[in-house]
Amino acid sequence: MQTVFSIAVDALAYGMVLFVISIGLSVTMGLMRVVNLAHGGFAMIGGYIASYVARDLALGYALALIAAVVFTILIAIPIERLLYRRIYGQPELTQVLMTIGITFCIIGIGNFVMGPTLKTIPLAPSLQGSADLGFRTIPIHRLFAIACGLAVALGLWYAIEKTNFGIKLRASVDNAAMAAALGVRTEIVYAVSFAAAVGLAAFGGVVGSEFLPVEPYYALRYMVTFLVVVSVGGAGSIPGALAACLLLGAIDTTGRYLMPEFGEFFFYLAVIAIICVFPRGLAGRAK
Repeated sequence: MQTVFSIAVDALAYGMVLFVISIGLSVTMGLMRVVNLAHGGFAMIGGYIASYVARDLALGYALALIAAVVFTILIAIPIERLLYRRIYGQPELTQVLMTIGITFCIIGIGNFVMGPTLKTIPLAPSLQGSADLGFRTIPIHRLFAIACGLAVALGLWYAIEKTNFGIKLRASVDNAAMAAALGVRTEIVYAVSFAAAVGLAAFGGVVGSEFLPVEPYYALRYMVTFLVVVSVGGAGSIPGALAACLLLGAIDTTGRYLMPEFGEFFFYLAVIAIICVFPRGLAGRAK
């Protein structure tokens, strides 16, 4: 029973980490129509910044988390203006080639600046240890990851569905020319959306560093994982992405616990089965 409970907690926490990181990619692909293969690179940048602030500068986990999000967004803004704006509305192959090039540049610069070694992010004392629930104990960091995932899901849903900015974003996606004619500054809408996606990637890269360690080839190593989550959930769907992350997280974690020699076999087997049944993802929308 203890093993089942541990698997369930780890699966839920891992699924939430996948959600926090990959939901930004789902937004850029589903709402902005941009295939951003460099998304994992921004998560890696956030992890590097957090590691430097928390470990080398000894400024604590909270400041490291804030610095990771803020500075990753500041790094991404000129990249969006100089490069990403050139591929908005372009064919998918053009977007893939541009963003995969950005990915390799991020990896090269990251290794040059931070060194080719795995980076750790020391947890705050309040996130260490376990919480006693009376019948079981749960690692506090797992609870923190779960809470972060729920907060991001609710916050994004509200921002996209219930705010004026969400209306402008959906209008810009559906018909950019008409939205601009009605006074919507589409370039600002895209820039803010991109910054939010990048900030979430950096946030998830820090929160999930115990599940997805920050290492030199992070951007490439987990690129397929993030793309798979978006494909299974349905690009642009927050509920779909959350369902996909929880389902795939449970399958992957259970497989690694019970049959570690199979590696990620069950994860990708589940992906194939889901895509065969739901070609557009669990909550994909018809084009």
